[in-house]
Amino acid sequence: MMSRPSRLAPTGRDPNAPRVKRDPKQLARLLAYARPYRGIFVLGLLATLVSSGLNLVFPLLFGRLIDASFLRVGSTDTGPLDRTVLALLGIFALSSLFGAAQSYLLARVGAGVVADLRKSLFGHLLTLSPRFFADHKTGDLTSRLTADVGTVQTVTSTALAQLAAQTVSLIGAVTLLVLTSPALSLLTLAVIPLVIGIAVFIGRKIRRVSREVQDRVAEANASAEEAISGVRVVQSFTAEQVERGRYGAGVLASFVASLRRARLQALMGGTMSFLTFGALAVVLWFGGRQVMAGDLTPGNLVTFLIYALQVGGTVAALTGIFNQFQEALGASGRIFELLDERSDLPEPAAPAPLTRAEGRVTFDGVTFQYGDSPILRNLSFDVPAGQVVALVGPSGAGKTTLVSLIPRFWDVTGGTLQVDGRDVRDYALADLRAQVGLVPQETLLFSGSIEENVRYGRPDASADEVEAAARAANAHAFISAFPDGYATVVGERGVKLSGGQRQRVAIARALLKDPRILILDEATSALDNESEALVQAALETLMQGRTTFVIAHRLSTIRNADRILVLDAGEVVGDGTHAELIAAGGLYRDLYELQFRREQEARAELV
Repeated sequence: MMSRPSRLAPTGRDPNAPRVKRDPKQLARLLAYARPYRGIFVLGLLATLVSSGLNLVFPLLFGRLIDASFLRVGSTDTGPLDRTVLALLGIFALSSLFGAAQSYLLARVGAGVVADLRKSLFGHLLTLSPRFFADHKTGDLTSRLTADVGTVQTVTSTALAQLAAQTVSLIGAVTLLVLTSPALSLLTLAVIPLVIGIAVFIGRKIRRVSREVQDRVAEANASAEEAISGVRVVQSFTAEQVERGRYGAGVLASFVASLRRARLQALMGGTMSFLTFGALAVVLWFGGRQVMAGDLTPGNLVTFLIYALQVGGTVAALTGIFNQFQEALGASGRIFELLDERSDLPEPAAPAPLTRAEGRVTFDGVTFQYGDSPILRNLSFDVPAGQVVALVGPSGAGKTTLVSLIPRFWDVTGGTLQVDGRDVRDYALADLRAQVGLVPQETLLFSGSIEENVRYGRPDASADEVEAAARAANAHAFISAFPDGYATVVGERGVKLSGGQRQRVAIARALLKDPRILILDEATSALDNESEALVQAALETLMQGRTTFVIAHRLSTIRNADRILVLDAGEVVGDGTHAELIAAGGLYRDLYELQFRREQEARAELV
């Protein structure tokens, strides 16, 4: 059996794996997701540019308003003042209108990009093999689907438009600064290179810390997800305090990383603020002297100050946008790390057709190992279509691994596994798995209705077909007893149903799928006697006419199998019927007699 990495490990990633490079080209990949919305984006960008252009007119009109007020003291002609105020109101109205349009249009683009990216990422995850999920924690993957994708939302919508808008504002404001007062412009513009240099220096540090924050949050989420999904085990071992400590340690790590990022952002913000307003103070001092000397009007000084404020605000905004891009680079690295992951179960270039399999399964020298650990060794046997084969052996013998190779949850590492005389790797995965039905020991139902769970393998099945499958699985009676019948919601993982009820729903699901090859992995081992009898009867119906592999915990349930394969340490050490294996002695008879004695002792205790 393959096992998941220990949940005591501090991270879901391989500690020896190389860190993901934060390639700026990742932003181009992100922006590709905005391509379907380019029409809306262009409209939003135009609205942003118009709004930014209108804001450049405001300081000029405001300066004229000041001059119209202060340079016409004692005059009764208010015409220039009135016209300037009306022009200002018009500018404000148009700017607000285009600003609102920009806000909505770009928000629409951002929401669409995030939805598409999440669907793309989730769809890609579903194509990856069980090996990938064995090596990654579920909480880390869901964190990338939610938090990381959300982080890049602003870059694919508002940040890019704001970058264009602020660039236009900066160029326009600097041009008007120089036209208003070349001397004052030199004082103002001298600060900009210093501001940009500091932004780039600190921004690089913010990018590194932002990636660390995302990693620490993902690790905390992974710990929480495991504890919540296994809450019964946690409570049964009174390990609540252990889990609190583990999750608390993860939260603390993310908190410490967030504080480092906050300190860097605060340092950048404080430095930018001091440089901006310090420069304005010097400009105001020097400009005031020019007004006193008559070289500059009060209105021109006010106009210059507003343009200088716009330049400072634009530089600060560009710094913030730069930080957003740095954070997005960290988050997108984690996203594209998953999108670039490739399944270790390659699809054939020219798949062999497989519409309705006969069900013959052949193992020819099959070996399998996980990492450096050999699981199966040189297995060779042929199972004709329609035969019922039971797999028996001690824990860790490789029974579940063997049946997992048939639907290609894993690929053989040696030899060939064939279905209907062709290597399973010659078939498309979807075609192969459509021929295989699985009823595991721990049945997973999804948090919808009973009908939705039965129909899971055939979404187009009619209500009559769903009911027929439920009747054949001995499930119709208990389903009909619920007030909502087939519309009854089963809860997360089917928690509202008993173990026997869940198994019968799973059997109905497999019946409706109508597979040619059936795998029963200890499907009755966790049930009481009454539930086991009902489930066993349903399984007899399900097995009719299908090639069936049965892994049974209770050997008494497989006595009537056409054939029994005895596995030990990944090898077949016995092959025959129940009677033949008992007569031959060996491991099977030892296991059977040991279990028989235990059952006898259990009955004696009940009496």
